Amino acid sequence: MRFKVLVVLFALALAVTACAQPAATPAPTTAPEPTAAPAATTAPEPTMAPEPTAAPAATTAPEPTSAPTEAPAASGGTLPEVNPLDVTGDIITAGSSTVFPLSEAVAEKFREEGYAGNITIDSIGTGAGFERFCKTGETDVANASRAIKDSEVENCAAIGRTPVEFRVGTDALAVVVNPENDWLSEGVTLEELAKLFSKDSTNWSDVNAAWPNEPIKRFSPGTDSGTFDYFIEAVMDPAFDKKGEEALLGAANLQLSEDDNVLVQGVAGDKYAIGYFGFAYFLENEDKLLDIAVEGVQPTEETVNAGEYKLARPLFIYSDAKVMQDKPQVASFINFYLTSVNDVIGGVGYFPAPADALDAAAQAFLDATK
Repeated sequence: MRFKVLVVLFALALAVTACAQPAATPAPTTAPEPTAAPAATTAPEPTMAPEPTAAPAATTAPEPTSAPTEAPAASGGTLPEVNPLDVTGDIITAGSSTVFPLSEAVAEKFREEGYAGNITIDSIGTGAGFERFCKTGETDVANASRAIKDSEVENCAAIGRTPVEFRVGTDALAVVVNPENDWLSEGVTLEELAKLFSKDSTNWSDVNAAWPNEPIKRFSPGTDSGTFDYFIEAVMDPAFDKKGEEALLGAANLQLSEDDNVLVQGVAGDKYAIGYFGFAYFLENEDKLLDIAVEGVQPTEETVNAGEYKLARPLFIYSDAKVMQDKPQVASFINFYLTSVNDVIGGVGYFPAPADALDAAAQAFLDATK
């Protein structure tokens, strides 16, 4: 009996140990779950952080780089915009009678767009205009139908001014006669034109025997005019060995005037008259006058730009850097002039300056006002 009890107890002990062992083994076998951690390799979700690589889109921020491109453009001749409504203060200009209608047209556009100050534009001739600008310092701008002379630059320096040149257009000098003139239908040569305005010829027939034996009535801009200077240089000096002014001023029946309207009236009133002045004045009075060809070429935009018409010349305005800095209204007007001149120049009767000349004028302005 005692032996049976021991056997039963021993069997129970084995059963207990057998039951206890399966409970311990599961732990190691489930431990491989950590190997599921490799699935954490899907944790490359942090690699989604490459979304910062979308920051390259922020490289569109180079928008600021569009601003710097303004400066290089300006250095190439692009001028800042001017709002005439914002411009205050008066402006005084004087000089060439040829440039006068062009400056008037620009000034009128300046007023139409809002400028409420006063612009004085005196038509007194290029030379007289440089006197006011360079000798007395009375004006802010000089209008000129020729380039400034060395002596005038010296006068400017004496009063502390350094003239800055701005090319604003091109003029074709018109040679005009009375509508009743029927002997110059083919025009004149430069040599004939020089003789017609010289002291060596009194009658038309002195120049060409086929022309009338009647006195030549000559009408010329005055000696202060840039148009006079240009005519001497282009027509008279080549024919009279650099003594063209003497030859012209010694001619009989010569009327000089700084007022081109006086010249128009003189030629329109006499069959045997001949004169010359800026092309714009001819266009204003083409119902009263005839313009004649020179060397077989009529002045037109095509012949002027092609260099075929022999009596074409540049037109200028001049100012000074200190004047423009001390008087912002002057700088604004010149800026407006350079950017607007081609809008009005055709209506005045002149021709646009070459693009490179206008670019150079814009650069001169930028240099003077920086």
